[in-house]
Amino acid sequence: MGPAGVTARPGRFFGVYLLYCLNPRYRGRVYVGFTVNPARRVQQHNGGRKKGGAWRTSGRGPWEMVLVVHGFPSAVAALRFEWAWQHPHASRRLAHVGPRLRGETAFAFHLRVLAHMLRAPPWARLPLTLRWLRPDLRQDLCLPPPPHVPLAFGPPPPQAPAPRRRAGPFDDTEPEPDQGDPGACCSLCAQTIQDEEGPLCCPNPGCWLRAHVICLAEEFLREEPGQLLPLEGQCPSCEKSLLWGDLIWLCQMDTEKEVEDSELEEAHWTDLLET
Repeated sequence: MGPAGVTARPGRFFGVYLLYCLNPRYRGRVYVGFTVNPARRVQQHNGGRKKGGAWRTSGRGPWEMVLVVHGFPSAVAALRFEWAWQHPHASRRLAHVGPRLRGETAFAFHLRVLAHMLRAPPWARLPLTLRWLRPDLRQDLCLPPPPHVPLAFGPPPPQAPAPRRRAGPFDDTEPEPDQGDPGACCSLCAQTIQDEEGPLCCPNPGCWLRAHVICLAEEFLREEPGQLLPLEGQCPSCEKSLLWGDLIWLCQMDTEKEVEDSELEEAHWTDLLET
């Protein structure tokens, strides 16, 4: 899937970015961080600690946000990715990645680590996007990303709102069931879906599929019995292809309590450690 095919997905933005220092005195230094708003975050870094930037970047700008990996299902997933990228030597998932080589720049080393991360579990099965914000600084990764991880360029598109289900052809006689109905049943196992479970629903117009997360995951993984997390699958109702990440995002739109973006970034645990 090329850049032209990348569209805004519903849900909140959780990204992990790579900064590159343009200051001649510190040129070539890099910084890995987490963000929910790339444009605002790079301004904070260039504004120093008083503007919400990190201790390690304060007073060393200007910084450029070169790339961002986004599409994480939650802030926790993104923060775990951030930590592993910052500390590859301490992550058991990256034990096969060697240390920084003699003559290897910090930028090249972090790209090498990223290439291995995108192909290592559990990240290899997440619906991520690798986005180059500075295409002029782009370099090919030593390992190509998995086929389901698109390569994109430029700033992230505005987040699309969750699509509303369109009226079906039998709407007059069979209205769409309320997703919050405690008596609703799973389309696959026919068991009741509890309120707290948050059913997965097919977003395609006219399709009324609602299923337990585990039921639909098992359906999608029939061809991959050794895996725990699906990548994509065919809707058992309308038979159209669905990305697992999109289904989870749509479910979270209805069930996840909103947290202020500023709180996620300003109370970042790594900044607290640096004080």
